[in-house]
Amino acid sequence: MFSNYLIGLREGLEASLVVCILIAYLVKTDRRDALRPIWIGIGVAVALALGFGCALEFGSQELTFEAQEALGGSLSILAVGLVTWMVFWMRRTARHLKSELHGKLDAALQMGTAALVATAFLAVGREGLETALFVWASVHAAGDGTPRPLVGAALGILTAVFLGWLFYRGALRINLAKFFTWTGGMLVVVAAGVLAYGFHDLQEADWLPGLTNRAFDISDTIPPDSWYGTLLKGVFNFQPDPTVLQVTVWLLYLIPTLALFLAPVGFASGKGKVKAPDEQGSRPSKAPQA
Repeated sequence: MFSNYLIGLREGLEASLVVCILIAYLVKTDRRDALRPIWIGIGVAVALALGFGCALEFGSQELTFEAQEALGGSLSILAVGLVTWMVFWMRRTARHLKSELHGKLDAALQMGTAALVATAFLAVGREGLETALFVWASVHAAGDGTPRPLVGAALGILTAVFLGWLFYRGALRINLAKFFTWTGGMLVVVAAGVLAYGFHDLQEADWLPGLTNRAFDISDTIPPDSWYGTLLKGVFNFQPDPTVLQVTVWLLYLIPTLALFLAPVGFASGKGKVKAPDEQGSRPSKAPQA
């Protein structure tokens, strides 16, 4: 549940910040007439993300077991790729996010209503689709048959919306650079578990060998149905009896990815340390800078 809460919070807060920046800029420039198309674009993006998630969930139920495992494994790997790209992208471009959005919004204002709808849709839709895919993959990996993963994701999104509202009202100031660094690092850990389980799905679908070749088995020490086993499963997608391939994939992804992401200088952070979009003042409604 916690891992899905983290996904919803991280992705939801990115979308909330985008919405805050767009709306605050329109209000400050006295273009309130453009707010309606912005909200329409946001609504369409949210509806598309929900529809995509429903299509993944209900569409996969019509498949055979092998096909379900193959689909789940493939989409899990795709979801990890998208989330990895997202956390690195946010580290590199966070300081330019506000000016970039302002530029796109200025161009859309000159082009008309349809362009405004499209700008809001594209700005929010990417986070929505990524969230739907990664939450579905995480829920599929958890496989406990309870609604807790979905509840966790929903609570994370609601928290993000509330924080976004506080940002807009100027009632909350946090160090966004540190926030996105810590949550990004935790997401990399979660993604490593999802990736390992995705490869396990492909083994169960008979796409990859080694299903019976276990790296270790500590089920007696950490029973999967114990409270701590359930906690580890829910947070890290931990499995007490992983295959050799799962452990190998987990290590090959987690160690270099986390090292690159946390590096103060280099690929993870561009030229020097990245500042948050509003690190100088995390209140989009009060001081948006063009």
